[in-house]
Amino acid sequence: MECDDMRVEAIGKVHSPLKKREDCPRQGFEDAPEAEIEIFPAFLEGLDGLEAGRELLVLTWLHLADRSVLQVHPRRNPEAPLKGVFATRSPARPNPIGLHRVTLLEREGGRLRVAPLEALDGTPVADIKPVIDER
Repeated sequence: MECDDMRVEAIGKVHSPLKKREDCPRQGFEDAPEAEIEIFPAFLEGLDGLEAGRELLVLTWLHLADRSVLQVHPRRNPEAPLKGVFATRSPARPNPIGLHRVTLLEREGGRLRVAPLEALDGTPVADIKPVIDER
């Protein structure tokens, strides 16, 4: 099945103290820092209703990832057996979409201060979704 109109447009970008890939924790809960997400002007209306304290899912485009990889050693541990990338959270994958669960600490216009976020400085943001409680 083909999808000729599939495209992703960045709605913003990450501003983070993480400047190199090796600085990034594997997961946000592993001591990832606070970061700021800058939302581009064309998408500011989409922030209406977002308030501090809200848990969010931030989808990023892991622009430095190797898109040719289909198997990895989990957590980059060469002792671990190879697994398919779809069974891991590896950034290396055909479509390097990052999924980050964060808390919105503060919103000032189109700038969102969030934590924890394990994305590199300059990482494009593809989407933001609220976490929905299953109550």
